[in-house]
Amino acid sequence: MSYQVLARKWRPRSFREMVGQTHVLKALINALDSQRLHHAYLFTGTRGVGKTTIARIIAKCLNCETGISSTPCGTCSVCREIDEGRFVDLIEVDAASRTKVEDTRELLDNVQYSPTRGRFKVYLIDEVHMLSTSSFNALLKTLEEPPPHVKFLLATTDPQKLPVTVLSRCLQFSLKNMPPERVVEHLSHVLSAENVPFEDDALWLLGRAADGSMRDAMSLTDQAIAFGEGKVLAADVRAMLGTLDHGQVYGVLHALIEGDARALIEAVRHLAEQGPDWNGVLAEMLNVLHRVAIAQALPDAVDNGQGDRERVLQLAQALPAEDVQFYYQMGLIGRRDLPLAPEPRGGFEMVLLRMLAFRPAGADDAPRVTLKPLGISQATADSRTNPVAGTAMPAPVVSAPAPAAAPVAPAPVMPVAAEPAAVAPDTSVVPAVSEPAPVADVPVPVVDTPEAAASLPPEPEPEAPVAPEPVVDLPWDTAKAPEAVAVAQPEVVAVPSAPVVAPLEAEVVAPVANAIVQAEADADAGDDEPPPGDYDYVEMDAETLDYDFGQSEAAAPQVEEPLPAAKPATGLAAEWLSLFPQLGLGGMTGSIAANCTLIEANGDDWLLHLDPAHSALFNPTQQRRLNDALNQQQGRSIKLRIELCKPEQETPAQAAARRRAERQRSAEASIQADPLVQQMIQQFAAKVRDDSIEPLDTSR
Repeated sequence: MSYQVLARKWRPRSFREMVGQTHVLKALINALDSQRLHHAYLFTGTRGVGKTTIARIIAKCLNCETGISSTPCGTCSVCREIDEGRFVDLIEVDAASRTKVEDTRELLDNVQYSPTRGRFKVYLIDEVHMLSTSSFNALLKTLEEPPPHVKFLLATTDPQKLPVTVLSRCLQFSLKNMPPERVVEHLSHVLSAENVPFEDDALWLLGRAADGSMRDAMSLTDQAIAFGEGKVLAADVRAMLGTLDHGQVYGVLHALIEGDARALIEAVRHLAEQGPDWNGVLAEMLNVLHRVAIAQALPDAVDNGQGDRERVLQLAQALPAEDVQFYYQMGLIGRRDLPLAPEPRGGFEMVLLRMLAFRPAGADDAPRVTLKPLGISQATADSRTNPVAGTAMPAPVVSAPAPAAAPVAPAPVMPVAAEPAAVAPDTSVVPAVSEPAPVADVPVPVVDTPEAAASLPPEPEPEAPVAPEPVVDLPWDTAKAPEAVAVAQPEVVAVPSAPVVAPLEAEVVAPVANAIVQAEADADAGDDEPPPGDYDYVEMDAETLDYDFGQSEAAAPQVEEPLPAAKPATGLAAEWLSLFPQLGLGGMTGSIAANCTLIEANGDDWLLHLDPAHSALFNPTQQRRLNDALNQQQGRSIKLRIELCKPEQETPAQAAARRRAERQRSAEASIQADPLVQQMIQQFAAKVRDDSIEPLDTSR
């Protein structure tokens, strides 16, 4: 006896045996039971979802000897002949092979004749979209008003190609793809009835490979039975389909979570042994990340379409939501760029290493594991240590000649031409001054000298043409020279050097300031986009030559500092001050911890008081992250409670604000006590702008 394939052997013969398509079956069953029959039905859907099967069942329901009903007997001669494909009044037409208008006319010539044996003459036209335009036109009138003994059952996989005139004459039913759960359930029933041993993982592989088609799933099952010598095993099915082991995708994701570059490369090496499609591997990773994101938003919405629901839920708890979105976006970009890589495996590895090296911006408070020592070294982006981007242009300097025994008559400063990037030799004529004294490392303030602008003498006319880029040597050591600051006239820069002789300041300071401004303007002229200024621009009153600082100070953003504590930190509050930096927290979680103080620590039960002014940032997620950081730092499990109550003792944020204020006051006092600043104030009626003073050490 010849073998009959599973797809034909297990083809449904009644509506009760149908798998899925409930929305279509309900309408057809009700119509048959109530005798409300249409003359033309159109079934659409992808391959293998039951279009032809439903059409044959309808033919049985219409012609069964027991009468028209939704439950044909299946035993009468008509039902048996329809199941065997030899019923004379069921005319099945393959429109793909009979596209000509002559074939359609020949078909329609027999419509007028009554059925031979059955109650209705049923025309089943499969792949009806393949008919030509002339065939459709020939079919239209008969399709609209057929004889009462004729029923048209049309099936197509591409309804968009049908003319609207045909669609308007039919009842259209759209059949859905089979979900993997339905496919696995049906395959399990079929294999159990066939006494074929199987594994659930193998059925899930077949269900996903079927891609919504039950006929494809049955055909693949036949192939798997032959491949596995009468058994359907996961390893055999995976080898037969050439698909990726889904567990290896989770291995790659776990290596990403752990930040382990060695484990990541090892996982890629195991993948390479199977010779996979690297683009397909990335697609599988994206599918898993998509389901993880759904699990984080709504755990109940995660389906078990791939048999890994529990693993998805575990990943959703271990992976921060920010990282899930970041990995998904980077995987999409990696799939786009993968064809540009020299080799697919190298491009895939670079996508994974990029995921490992970067983190989402603005998510410093997300809990994550740092990279292991054997992984990727963390690059720094500090411009102060960057040898290229962070290197500041050297400020032009002025060198002083050897001290003279007696002062000489003042002479104008004569700038000399120099190369743009070179420092001018010591050829400037400057008055002799005393040897510069050692200067403390203090910040350079901005000194306002409105009265000095009117008293400064005009610049002397040069005796010979000079280059447009003058460079003047300043009288201090180049190794300790601070960065030059571009200021608008009539401001001058107070330089921390030896005291300047009073009769010479009007002739020395102004040309030096002009030279600094011109040199920096020429140095920045070639930049594509000049950097923004470091100081606020102010408006000048033309009558008094006074600056109006009111507008700039009012527009400056005000940073809200924490209010000082009522009492200094002692006891548990002091311990919290020393413990907070060890937690390594940042973002919102760090802000919450910085505004807390420790009230009780009874063994593993800790109580923190949080300033109510910061309650908007507080939520259970932040409390959990703070508790996790405490558990990791203490090496034990701590039960943390946080209450909204104004702390009576100093919090870490208040302590940091107090230290900043002390450093600021110290810096301002240092500037006010500087001899050079005092001399500028006395001789030029200068004013020190306190908002231009910043402490040098801001790391503490």
